[in-house]
Amino acid sequence: MTLLDAGGLTHSTFDTLEITAAPGVLEPRPWTAMQSHWAAELLDDAPPGGLVELCTGAGQIGLLAAQRSGRPLVAVDADPVCCQLVAHNAAANGIDDVEVRSSDLSVALAPGEVFALALADPPWVRSTQVTRFPEDPLTAIDGGIDGLGPARACVAAVESHLAPGASLLVQLGDDRQADALAAEAADAGWSPGGRRHGERGLVLRLRHG
Repeated sequence: MTLLDAGGLTHSTFDTLEITAAPGVLEPRPWTAMQSHWAAELLDDAPPGGLVELCTGAGQIGLLAAQRSGRPLVAVDADPVCCQLVAHNAAANGIDDVEVRSSDLSVALAPGEVFALALADPPWVRSTQVTRFPEDPLTAIDGGIDGLGPARACVAAVESHLAPGASLLVQLGDDRQADALAAEAADAGWSPGGRRHGERGLVLRLRHG
C-alpha cells in the first residue's frame, strides 16, 4: 500500500493547483501563493536555468512557481512522505519537469549545480510559541530558539548554487526575523531585495553576489 492509499489525506485548492497533503505535513496556506507569484515575476528576467525549492512540504509553492514560469523544478525535503506528495501533486497538475529529492539540505545539491532562483519554506515559528498552533505538525513549524535555524540552513545550502544576481525567496514569520536573517546574510555577501507581507508571515528576498 502506498501513501496515497492510506487514510487521512486532505485535498485543497492552492491558486490554480489541486494539492493533496497527508497527516504530519503542513496544509497549504493560500497567502503563501504570493511567494510563487513573486518567483515567477523574477524568473521572467532571470538567466536560463531552473529553480530549486528547499523544505518543499507538499510542494505547492514550488509547483505553482514552476507552472507559472515554465522553468524546471528541483524540490527538496528530508521527509520522504513530503517527497511522495510532491511527485503526486506534480503529476496530478500536469507539471512534468520536476525532480524530487529526499535529502538533508546540506547534501541535497550536487557540486556545480546552478539555479536561476531558489525558494525556501522552512519552519519559522519560535520553539516557545509552537503551542499557539496546535493544529500544525511540530516538525513543520518549529524553527528553534529564534525561529531562524532552518532558514539559516537554507541560505547556506544554496549559497554556492545560484547564478550571480539570482534570488532566494525565503518565507519567515515577521520583520524581526527578516531583519536578523538579512543582516547575517549580508556578512556572507548577500544583499537585500525587499520583502512582501502576507496574512501570517512574509517572504524575504535575498540577492546572491
